[in-house]
Amino acid sequence: MKPLKEGADESAGTGEVAVSDVGHWTPALSRSVMLRHDRVRGTDLLLMPERVVVLRGSAGAVLRLCDGRREVAAIVAELAECFPDESGASVATEVPEFLGRLREEGWIR
Repeated sequence: MKPLKEGADESAGTGEVAVSDVGHWTPALSRSVMLRHDRVRGTDLLLMPERVVVLRGSAGAVLRLCDGRREVAAIVAELAECFPDESGASVATEVPEFLGRLREEGWIR
């Protein structure tokens, strides 16, 4: 899932989080963050007060699964089914790293 490495236009730190390290974390968007799809650009956006982040690749698909009910392992499993052409190891590594970077930025909790 190479697009996840470039999930957001802005650098989101270097948070590397393995699935085994996240415990029972059920990621959700922070209260001041909204995920929207821009039909004109055909891309997903994270909307925050005084800030917009344009998401690329499959970043929007990952964030749609961050509903505060699914654990990271369940998100990884669902994405592995949705993207069968990607290796399971790639999804299992990149998704937690991506979520860890967004958590460091405060965009998800």
